[in-house]
Amino acid sequence: MSQNKSTSVPSSTVTRDLRQLDKGTDNIYESIVVISKRANQIAVDVKEELNGKLSEFASNNDNLEEVFENREQIEISKHYERMPKASLVAVDEFLNDKVYFRNPTKEQD
Repeated sequence: MSQNKSTSVPSSTVTRDLRQLDKGTDNIYESIVVISKRANQIAVDVKEELNGKLSEFASNNDNLEEVFENREQIEISKHYERMPKASLVAVDEFLNDKVYFRNPTKEQD
């Protein structure tokens, strides 16, 4: 999953109104759990994507020139560093109703 779609997500910390976070669940703690689980999913996807791209540069023999100068690898790393953090993307998705979640204990009642 690429986060290129998430260009509207700020890449720095944003102050949030806690009353906005419990609208979907009626419970701030449940909302935080949903957001944290989504953030973990996003982080794992981004890490796998980055590792896949960086593995293209892996070589079996160590060449000092390749170790010190690999502009493509540096550009890829810089791109991922500039991306918004997974937690910020997860909060944005949650507030914009882009996250599917359910609570089985509530469904039993």
